[in-house]
Amino acid sequence: MPPKAKITKDMVVDAAFEVARNTGAENINARTVSNELNCSTQPVMYHFETIEALKRAAYKKADEYHTEYLLNIPRTREDVMLGIGLNYIRFAVEEPNLFCFLFQSGFAAGHSLIEMINSEELIPVLSVMQKAMDINIEQTKEVFVTLALFVHGYASIIANNSLEYDETLIATHLKKVYTGAILALQEEIK
Repeated sequence: MPPKAKITKDMVVDAAFEVARNTGAENINARTVSNELNCSTQPVMYHFETIEALKRAAYKKADEYHTEYLLNIPRTREDVMLGIGLNYIRFAVEEPNLFCFLFQSGFAAGHSLIEMINSEELIPVLSVMQKAMDINIEQTKEVFVTLALFVHGYASIIANNSLEYDETLIATHLKKVYTGAILALQEEIK
């Protein structure tokens, strides 16, 4: 008889991520993750002493996935800033359970907006934005705050089924916000 396949910690995290993605993070538990892995609950609890620790690991994976999603801008799109903003909102449409896990579950609690902007996880996004705008990192962070508040509001309303996704309308609004943030920054510099 062949030995049973070993369930690794990464496999458990991947399964928890899929549970969050498909049915919501509130459904991550030993039973649902083991069902996703087609195994007993023992490997899940072997790798994670608590479900809270497993949820934190799944959250980290979701956050990494979200960053990759944001930066996946079609080469045909010249406006990188618009691409990132639209991707953020589109993520809420296409991955509503992950969006709610990342931004409405309380797992990011304890982090202020300033802490988020200065976090290592945001460096890839800020770097792309900085290069696109050709401004310094502190100025990029100022523009980012304005855009982040706007796109997060749009995405939250959409993720909670209160607004239909209309990319053309959203792009028009986003361009106005982006332009306004840049103009305000230029006024401050004068």
